[in-house]
Amino acid sequence: MKSKLRVAVIGTTGLPARYGGFETLAHHLVDQLGPEVDFTVYCSGKYFDKSPKRLSVFNGAKLVYLPLNANGYQSIIYDMISILHAIRHADVVLALGISGAMLFPVLKLFTRKKILINIDGQEWKRPKWNWIAKKVLGFSEKMAVRFADVVITDNKVIQQYVHNCYHRTDAWLIEYGGDHVSKQPLTNYHLEQFPFLKKSYAFNVSRIEPENNIHMILDAFSRAPEQTLVMVGLWNHGKYGMDLKAKFSNYANIHLLDPIYDQDQLNSIRSNAKFYVHGHSAGGTNPSLVEAMCLGLPILSYGIDYNRETTNHRARYFSNAEELLKQLSFFAQTDVSQMGLELQPYGLQKYAWQRIASLYYSAFKGESNAVAELSFNISNQSVQPINLKTKSTKSAVA
Repeated sequence: MKSKLRVAVIGTTGLPARYGGFETLAHHLVDQLGPEVDFTVYCSGKYFDKSPKRLSVFNGAKLVYLPLNANGYQSIIYDMISILHAIRHADVVLALGISGAMLFPVLKLFTRKKILINIDGQEWKRPKWNWIAKKVLGFSEKMAVRFADVVITDNKVIQQYVHNCYHRTDAWLIEYGGDHVSKQPLTNYHLEQFPFLKKSYAFNVSRIEPENNIHMILDAFSRAPEQTLVMVGLWNHGKYGMDLKAKFSNYANIHLLDPIYDQDQLNSIRSNAKFYVHGHSAGGTNPSLVEAMCLGLPILSYGIDYNRETTNHRARYFSNAEELLKQLSFFAQTDVSQMGLELQPYGLQKYAWQRIASLYYSAFKGESNAVAELSFNISNQSVQPINLKTKSTKSAVA
């Protein structure tokens, strides 16, 4: 009997997935590839209480816990220890994020084990980091791109960045999946708990951080009382979120909800929105954006190149609060449902977990032509233009 390929996944908080793109990615890789791959997933003990309920196996994947935080400054040590442990037993190490990449030059001196890394979205450029952290993360990115056997990018813009800045032409493009979400009705329970859902509303779910332009979105909606916003996030985690909640929670058209970890409840609220508003200004292919596309929601997005690429340039975009305010006026006057209907098939095809997992499996096995062979080549398919009309019959696509 042929032995399974042994793959260690490091860089996540662990499984089962709670909140985060990398955790969701790990979950679906384990779910899709379990019959072919013997997975070990490294988990942060800080996120999972040490008790009889803590799992040792999840969907066939072995779970290894470390008493460190997977995020913030501890992530560097967390990832390095995970890599050193994993390299002893795994055939392939899949690093999600660049925190441990400073170790790669040393590892390559002592092992021929294959190292794959998803470099995420230019982590060192995020405004939340101070200059020291940016220097460290910038160096880690350089080590990742130079010494990893396979570099994975989740957005074509980042793939081009790797090519232009590091002259590495073999970076893979493997996005995140989003077809695990499903449209669900609003029940009497939801309407009793959240009576504002009876009206038309926009929706957003985000980490409450400046780079996601939460302040910009809230400012615009506070000046557009005809549009209701429902936003889900962890508001009490830091000063930024607490200040915003204190400032905007009293607006009748703005409803700020705490995190919703029940996927069915989240899907019910999200999938019945009139449109999805997306403010992320950093990173690559954002999971919440592709999930909204797969649900068939019209998209109003911050106009950075990552988001335009993710939505195939078929959404509407803004770059500041004033532009967002104008777009909200447009959405108030326009039936935008057709936008969502035309984004949905693109999302379900491009961001299908079966496709994503197949590409990762090919990368694990070292099939250099796998992207060309397995990609759905969506960029070459014809996409019919979206024809939305306002009362003045002007073109809708920004």
